[in-house]
Amino acid sequence: MKIFRTRPKPIARKAAVLGLVTAAVLSLTQCGAGSSPHDSPDDAESGPEASHAPSTPGEDDKDGEGRESLTGMITAYTDGFHEDSGYRHPSRTDRNTVAEGVALLLDHRRPQAERRLADVDLAVRTVTDKSAGRRYAEIADRSEDGAAPRGWGRVYVDLDAPVRWSVQIPHPVADRDTERLGAELMRRSPGGVLVLAGAHRDAGRGDEADVAHRRDTVFHAVCDELVRRGLPGVQLHGMADDSAPRHDVVASTGRGREAVTDGRALADTLREQGYDVCRAWARSCPLAGRSNMQGRAAAAHDVPFLHVEFGPRIRVDRDHIRAVVGALTDVTRTWQRRS
Repeated sequence: MKIFRTRPKPIARKAAVLGLVTAAVLSLTQCGAGSSPHDSPDDAESGPEASHAPSTPGEDDKDGEGRESLTGMITAYTDGFHEDSGYRHPSRTDRNTVAEGVALLLDHRRPQAERRLADVDLAVRTVTDKSAGRRYAEIADRSEDGAAPRGWGRVYVDLDAPVRWSVQIPHPVADRDTERLGAELMRRSPGGVLVLAGAHRDAGRGDEADVAHRRDTVFHAVCDELVRRGLPGVQLHGMADDSAPRHDVVASTGRGREAVTDGRALADTLREQGYDVCRAWARSCPLAGRSNMQGRAAAAHDVPFLHVEFGPRIRVDRDHIRAVVGALTDVTRTWQRRS
């Protein structure tokens, strides 16, 4: 169908121009009269006492890709990770200090937490995911401009809901886009703690940066403190296509059995969405995480723990990410209600 356009008459054009000018003047007048320092979004969102009503990210959020989202902050941090990015082995004192600082923060003793973490050159700051409407306490290196980063990672704590669960990312970048999955889970489910490793798993000497399989890391010290508090956790991994060629996902409870019900619920939801899930608590599966150190610590304390491996197509496609994060959110919300 063709659309024919007609030229407006001179009087109509003049009236339209006059209307546009009037609307512009009114708009400027209203903006000038209604603004005040207290209306500034930056002022409203600064500081740990700022109040935000949590909201669900909309479709125009593009899954938190912007730098002002938690996902954007985390991926900007991990963009520099590679096999030669460096790693400094933490001493026992370093590890204990970080764990104590995290414990103080979880106990709502932020000034004491800041002082304790400053002893190992870590800082606490409040960051806001503006699209999700959520605030997080970020524990990170005071400066990351050095030539040889320590690679101790970061911790993010939800400030808008009681903490009830954790998501752990031991192999960011090495397990491609698992850091994105973890960030999106935090954005969509309240009450979480995100524990993020600070180096590629092959950085450093030998396997010292492979935090999923070592106890002498900052990552493990933080996860151990969360287990001591009884917080259930889900650890996200990425597998190659040929690691489990008949499966899209391998779900496991590690060495324990406390999260079998949660694992079944996750596997059922993923199956309904069309994914083939190998259930390691019911059959023999590759990459079942039996030697995972955080899973062993959880089992020793009878704390629910899930070890989940995702195939490549799930981690790189936005629709798949949205689907699996939704399934994980069902589990974390159950943990939040159960605590």
